[in-house]
Amino acid sequence: MSMSIRIAEELPYLRRYARALTGSQSTGDKYAAATLEAILADRSLLDSSLSPKLALFQAFHTVWQTTGAPIGSEPVEGIEGRAQTLLAQLTANTREALLLRSLEEFSFGDIGQIIQVGEDEARELVAIAYQEMSKSVQGRVQIIEDEPLIALDIRNIVTDMGHTVTGIARTQAEAVALGRRERPDLILADIHLADDSSGIDAVGELLREFGEMPVIFITAYPERLLTGEKPEPAFLITKPFEQEQVRSAVSQAMFFASTQTLNA
Repeated sequence: MSMSIRIAEELPYLRRYARALTGSQSTGDKYAAATLEAILADRSLLDSSLSPKLALFQAFHTVWQTTGAPIGSEPVEGIEGRAQTLLAQLTANTREALLLRSLEEFSFGDIGQIIQVGEDEARELVAIAYQEMSKSVQGRVQIIEDEPLIALDIRNIVTDMGHTVTGIARTQAEAVALGRRERPDLILADIHLADDSSGIDAVGELLREFGEMPVIFITAYPERLLTGEKPEPAFLITKPFEQEQVRSAVSQAMFFASTQTLNA
């Protein structure tokens, strides 16, 4: 298989990472596209001694760090604008290291290669990221999940982090009713629900009513969301998941969406 085909297979995951890193689908996609353009202009950016995914992410970070790791040069409204302000307050490379570890499941050695630090430093950066983000906000979380044990696991993770769970919904109708009754600050949702209804549709209904709100999809069917079409979620976790992945996504989603409606 040619390197270009293998890189193409990893591109959805780079886009997922870039969206989570920037807090914006449009900005993340711009950085992913800039990475591909840079590789086409200079193939030496792609280290052939590494695996395709590791080489692609390393090239992304060359572009990311060359631009000073900014989100954008112009003021932006909404969640993306808040993200720009909040990201500037984090220790350098901590967010990148945390996402590479929790979302993409790279080893600490791989993370070090990607962001050009030692393995021990990569481990320390992840720990610092957790500490800094845990100080951000606590909020109200709605869970949409039809498997009782998984729902309970997610609820325990969220409450252990200091957030309040407004309830657990097993169907689209239950999810919409719960959201209307107790408006959440964050939604964690499965895609396929108990009565064959859609978690995607449930989230869509709530977002149409409430406007901007962070959403984390936890699903065994990530390909249904990583389509390249808009909108795509910034936070997508594949089942079976690790607790660290959920903690990381919840911390970052709350961090990005922190407003006066959340408890500092």
